[in-house]
Amino acid sequence: MKKSEMNFKDSKSLASVRKVINEANEALNNKSRTIATSAIPETLAGALGAGVGGVASFVALYYGGSVVGLSAAGIASGLKAAGVLLGGGMSTGLAVLAAPAVILGGTAIGITSHIKNKKLAEEKYSLYTKAVEKQNAILVVLKNELGQSKERTEYLTSLNTLLQAAIKDLKHDLA
Repeated sequence: MKKSEMNFKDSKSLASVRKVINEANEALNNKSRTIATSAIPETLAGALGAGVGGVASFVALYYGGSVVGLSAAGIASGLKAAGVLLGGGMSTGLAVLAAPAVILGGTAIGITSHIKNKKLAEEKYSLYTKAVEKQNAILVVLKNELGQSKERTEYLTSLNTLLQAAIKDLKHDLA
C-alpha cells in the first residue's frame, strides 16, 4: 500500500489511537468514569454525536592519482585515474568516485526506511489487537451493566464508536 493511502503514516500519527485505547482501559477499570471525567471529553463528545448522528570516494581521490593529496594537481590526477577505469577523463572520474557515496547512501536510506516501516506496521498491529480487545470488553460492559447511568452509557457508547473507527483505519493500513 502506498504511504499516501495510509491513515497513519508514522508512529506519531498513532497518538490518537493510543489515547482512545488508554481511555478504554480507564473506562473498564473505573465504573464511575463518564465523558465529563475522561481525559478526552471533546473527542468522546464528538464521537457520541457522530455515532448517534562518502569516505571511500575521498580515499580513492586522495590516493588514486599519480600525485597523492588534495592539491589541484592531486585532485586532477585522482579524477583522471578514476575516469580511466571507464575509459574517460576527469569528468568520468568524478562520476566513478561519486558512485559509491550515492549507492551506499541510497542503500542506507532504503534499509532505514524498510526498518522504520516494519516497526510502524508492528505498532499498528499491536494497537489493532488492543483496540479489538478493548472494544469487546466495552461491549460486554454495555451489555452487562444495564442499570448504569445515562452518562455512563453514553461514555461507553462513545468509546465503542472511537474504537470501531480506530479498528477500521488500522485494518485498512494493515491490509
